[in-house]
Amino acid sequence: MRTMKLGTSNLEVPVIAVGCMRINSLEKNEAERFVQSALDAGANFFDHADIYGGGKCEEIFSEAIHMNDDIREKIILQSKCGIRKGMFDFSKEHILESVDNILKRLKTDYLDILLLHRPDALVEPEEVAEAFDLLESTGKVRHFGVSNQTPMQIQLLKKSVKQPLVANQLQLSITNSTMISNGMNVNMLNESAVNRDGNVLDFCRLNDITIQPWSPFQYGFFEGVFLGNEKFPELNLKIDEIAAKYEVSNTTIAIAWLLRHPARMQPVTGTTTIERLMDCCKAADVHLTRQEWYEIFRAAGNVLP
Repeated sequence: MRTMKLGTSNLEVPVIAVGCMRINSLEKNEAERFVQSALDAGANFFDHADIYGGGKCEEIFSEAIHMNDDIREKIILQSKCGIRKGMFDFSKEHILESVDNILKRLKTDYLDILLLHRPDALVEPEEVAEAFDLLESTGKVRHFGVSNQTPMQIQLLKKSVKQPLVANQLQLSITNSTMISNGMNVNMLNESAVNRDGNVLDFCRLNDITIQPWSPFQYGFFEGVFLGNEKFPELNLKIDEIAAKYEVSNTTIAIAWLLRHPARMQPVTGTTTIERLMDCCKAADVHLTRQEWYEIFRAAGNVLP
């Protein structure tokens, strides 16, 4: 598995992150095979969140991997906190309590990365900073980041937070690529010119914050996958054509499209199917040409100005 540096850290990570949001749908033996297959492929970066399965996903993962000190040093664990029932919560108290519970469920003493999940309108950067300082000084969290945040929200946090924010997990796929299309439609009157995220793509590149695309196969907000979907005939025709050229699956090409972007993104998979996970991992070895990347972009309905 090809690797990369995560943000400004010295942490070497695989270019594919294994998302564990649906691991609670697997039986124990299935979860064990899934996790071991990921490790065998060099995909040792596992993405969690305290809300996935109400915490059950983290518990199932730790059991499936048979967590112990030796295994812990061979994997990279990332989790997220901040989403509560009917609200978001970046208070110091909630962050600290969440991390303690995450560590307990994962059966580990530390997280490699903690992300703040979904912006909290009532966030007080000073509280976040106090929580991060405590988590860092006690060794419970080694690196920090955010999820679904705009440049100004990140800047607001940085007013008080001293630790580098190494990642920003954002929804991004071939069909959900407004952060890319916006940058090519400057000063235009079309829909693609609407700036919805404060130029977060350019901001993250300028500040060496790794973008982690989530739902890389989804269109809309969890409306479904675009691969093999009759709603996207032109896109699937183009992806299948390019997949045949490289002798890989359409899944591989969809991930390779994200990896081709010079922002050096780290896509987060969401599958619990071993075959599809292996197809995602194969994308690390596929380098699309500039022409192929733009052909896929246009086939998704994006119009160049």
